[in-house]
Amino acid sequence: MPTYTAPTRDTRFIVNEMLDLASYSNLPGFEMATPDITDAVINEGGRFCSEILFPLNQSGDQQGCTRHEDGTVTTPEGFKQAFDQFREAGWGTLAQPEEFGGQGMPHVLGFAFEEFISSANQAFGMYPGLTNGAISALIAKGSQEQKEKYLPKMVSNEWTGTMNLTEPHCGTDLGLIRTKAEPQADGSYAITGTKIFISAGEHDMADNIIHLVLAKTPGAPDSTKGISLFVVPKFLVNDDGSLGERNGVVCGSIEHKMGIHGNATCLLNYDEAKGWLVGEENKGLAAMFIMMNAARLGVGIQGLSQAEVAYQNGVAYALDRRQGRALTGPAEPDAKADPIFVHPDVRRMLMDAKAFTEGMRALTLWGALLVDLTHKAATEEDRAEADAMIGLLTPVIKGYGTDKGYEIATNMQQVYGGHGYIEEWGMSQYVRDARIAQIYEGTNGIQAMDLCGRKLAQSGGAAIQAFFKMAGEDIATAREIEGLADMAEQLEKAVGQQQAATMWFMQNAMQNPNDLGAGAHHYMHIMGIVTLGLMWLRMAKVATNRLGDAGDDKPFYEQKLATARYYMDRYLPDAGALRRKIESGSASMMALGEEAFATAA
Repeated sequence: MPTYTAPTRDTRFIVNEMLDLASYSNLPGFEMATPDITDAVINEGGRFCSEILFPLNQSGDQQGCTRHEDGTVTTPEGFKQAFDQFREAGWGTLAQPEEFGGQGMPHVLGFAFEEFISSANQAFGMYPGLTNGAISALIAKGSQEQKEKYLPKMVSNEWTGTMNLTEPHCGTDLGLIRTKAEPQADGSYAITGTKIFISAGEHDMADNIIHLVLAKTPGAPDSTKGISLFVVPKFLVNDDGSLGERNGVVCGSIEHKMGIHGNATCLLNYDEAKGWLVGEENKGLAAMFIMMNAARLGVGIQGLSQAEVAYQNGVAYALDRRQGRALTGPAEPDAKADPIFVHPDVRRMLMDAKAFTEGMRALTLWGALLVDLTHKAATEEDRAEADAMIGLLTPVIKGYGTDKGYEIATNMQQVYGGHGYIEEWGMSQYVRDARIAQIYEGTNGIQAMDLCGRKLAQSGGAAIQAFFKMAGEDIATAREIEGLADMAEQLEKAVGQQQAATMWFMQNAMQNPNDLGAGAHHYMHIMGIVTLGLMWLRMAKVATNRLGDAGDDKPFYEQKLATARYYMDRYLPDAGALRRKIESGSASMMALGEEAFATAA
């Protein structure tokens, strides 16, 4: 009953007009990303996800994955055939290095496709998504032999990948892991331990699964400084590239989860499984963070994706469902009732969703461009600036993007009223699937602390100062464009609220670290609000400049400007309230002792 159409028109607007991808054609990889090529990739990628993957979303949720007695796992009906089509079409190779069989296209196009695939079928998209993270870690830290052995077939998606961090007794505090890696005479290690919550940990869609596993070698420090990273294939790989015997890693169970039922989230038991060190001993956490950062951006896209598909269905229902009359008089006098679309409270939820999804799409794609520039910008200075900026934005994209994505999904369920609570309408799945994005790859509380406890102070605050400088320059430019001065002023006030909150942290957090912890979530949301405001100001500039010669596209640009005004009016004022929450400090939050939280009989 739900529907999904990939938002290709909006994506092309951001890629070709706001980001002006063609202007980077002097950089490696970008020379292929001409407007006609990017349009073809976006349009065909949207078609594939809408027509091939989306029809499996609801059935995959209902059927889930099945674990068999031998520890193997079967994915929902149709998933394997769809993955074969995904692999044969080369979608997984889009932004991967040509050296290992990829197409070498900009990450901007890869991120655009990630949104489509996740909206169409988030559980399915996690199989190639985790593979991309494993590829990133091996490219950065793997030996040449490891790269040559694993990457070509991972890039082609003949093999998939995972990341193994969490254990039953520890999640974020990885220094507590107990998985052991015993060195062997042949240079390998025997890996023994249990890992939980391993997305795509076992399945029937690829010939091999390449696990990247955190473990501790004998005598390693009993902390995060003693963690090493190992590559542990499901099937051992022979010297000629063929598959050998089954390794000592088995799926012990599949987690019974709230959502993403079509993805096999496994408990994996390692029993002297053969593995090989990736990078340096005791330096595994740094290597794993390469995967984590890539995954966190992908999870931010999941927040956007579930908001987008829920929004599309919310709009369709609001236009169809009739209830009551418009407050200003009957909108359709000949009908017994008006569509609920006419009611301001329904319109509030729909406009909140439209403003968030289009603004968040711009932010994720700008973030993808920064990832590209980190590696391919013309100068070392430009590469360093891009790296610092995406480092600052990553916890915002993940944390704020998934908090709001879940909120939008629940609001779209609300548009449906009672039908939104009934499984057959599909809205429950979007809420359930969106919920995990706030939790995995570092909970959003961890994202907030990463932003405020690490990123703000890094390099003497250089990244946040660069962000404020960039926002100020955009605001100054917008002031000179007819019709945008008011928006520029509204954004300037919100930036001022963020600057004040930043200064308050600087003045108070050193004396009382709890003040930082108490305000971190609110600060992450302020920065999310301001950053999306910056995206909307940039989109409004493009729309204003294009209106004069827009032709048949004029309604599109008019809608952009109207939505930008809504965002500035309805989202930006929240920055002030959040700043005041931050400045209230931590005293009242931490005042009560443990006994006060117990329920009296």
